[in-house]
Amino acid sequence: MAGKGEGPAIGIDLGTTYSCVGVWQHDRVEIIANDQGNRTTPSYVGFTDTERLIGDAAKNQVAMNPINTVFGLKESCEVDRNQQMMKELWRVKPQAKLKSASNENDADLGVTDCEIALILIFISILSHLKPNNSSFPTPISDPPDFPQLPRFAYFISGTSGDGARLRRLLQASYHPRNYYLLHLDLEASDSERLDLAKYVKSAPLIRSFRNVMVMGKGDLVTPKGPTEMASTLHAIALLLKQPNRWDWFVNLGASDYPLMPQDDLLHIFSYLPRDLNFIEHTSDFGWKEHQRARPILIDPGLYHSKKSGVFWAKEKRSLPASFKLFTGSAWVVLSRSFLEFCIWGWDNLPRTLLMYYTNFLSASEGYFHTVMCNHKHYQNTTVNHDLHFIKWEDTRREQAVNLTLDDFERMVESGAPFAHKIGSDAVLNKIDRVLLRRSASQFTPGGWCMASSYGRKQEDSCLVYASSDVTKPSSSSKRLEMLVTHLLDNDQFRGKQCK
Repeated sequence: MAGKGEGPAIGIDLGTTYSCVGVWQHDRVEIIANDQGNRTTPSYVGFTDTERLIGDAAKNQVAMNPINTVFGLKESCEVDRNQQMMKELWRVKPQAKLKSASNENDADLGVTDCEIALILIFISILSHLKPNNSSFPTPISDPPDFPQLPRFAYFISGTSGDGARLRRLLQASYHPRNYYLLHLDLEASDSERLDLAKYVKSAPLIRSFRNVMVMGKGDLVTPKGPTEMASTLHAIALLLKQPNRWDWFVNLGASDYPLMPQDDLLHIFSYLPRDLNFIEHTSDFGWKEHQRARPILIDPGLYHSKKSGVFWAKEKRSLPASFKLFTGSAWVVLSRSFLEFCIWGWDNLPRTLLMYYTNFLSASEGYFHTVMCNHKHYQNTTVNHDLHFIKWEDTRREQAVNLTLDDFERMVESGAPFAHKIGSDAVLNKIDRVLLRRSASQFTPGGWCMASSYGRKQEDSCLVYASSDVTKPSSSSKRLEMLVTHLLDNDQFRGKQCK
């Protein structure tokens, strides 16, 4: 082991079940992440007709390819050196034989062959474990060819009867890099919530990446009441506890749906500053002043255990003088740094405004907007767009209408990554087929999916996967690029910030 003042030392643990690489430097040990971001790698090696799979990729296809997958070999050699037993436990190929070092003829597996096999397998695993250059800090480094991919944290929420829709939305928007928190509110039954949790627990892909969570107890949410905002803040606090640092928070409801694969979103956002906040906002309240800002609302969900409607006090209040009110869309893509400010509140502004919005109708359409535009560190980070395609009933923009197949071309041309209020399966099916290239009940494929190269069916394309750092942007990324470029144009960007 290297002492103080010496260079780093590398330790390798090639285990029976898992393997890892650690580096000792700066008087501490750091376990190096592999190319999937995991600090341990399953000791599995699999073989196909064309490729060799290592680690998670091999482990995930063992059920479909048990004969040509090696695992647990070290334990097998130690427990039973019987030649016949080794034939059963050695799972490279049924015809596989190793050349004995002391015999020119092919020999059945024995003690020497097992040890040779162990060395070969561990060399394969080690090649997968070796740390890349980014794992070690260096005084001088060349700039990377591509920017680092971001991570998104999704909060996907619904109510009674939305379990199947949340599952479909998860499959359509899934990517191994992201985090997903699913929430069925208190109105949903325990059995519906349990069914959703069972699906998440049983899906092999989700089990491998461990990036999907289901809230075990639903929040009581009153539509357009402050309890909606409280539930969102609850979700953000849970997502901030996750080990891998994410960059943007996205809230989606059961009637929302992606209009492009996550590869497109990750690709375009990798070129953006991580402090940008996509939030549609304005200080021009118009009709909302007398229907939202001045009335005093009471949400019984704050103190009752059962859902009920909101009601209003007889008195009305004046507009605040110590801060300026803003309103806009409830659908947001917010930076981690801003949300840490809202949750931790080292300035008292987030707490003050949270108490103010306790008596505000549709608090989710104003809380984040008002906090951001009343703080000097965040008011210049706003991009005045919610990244959703929404069709409004009238110019008051009070009620969104259901999107139909007649709206499909406009959805695509908008360049928005999400659409709001899709109630028709026909629209969802066309989005899956044309934009996401996704089969029913399966995950949207991306650059991380590998099975297509093995000749598997399209519906199984993500059961075998490679690095989550690999993206294959589709033509939709060009439309998103055009939208973002337009939004960040000087006239659009600075001229529409917190006005």
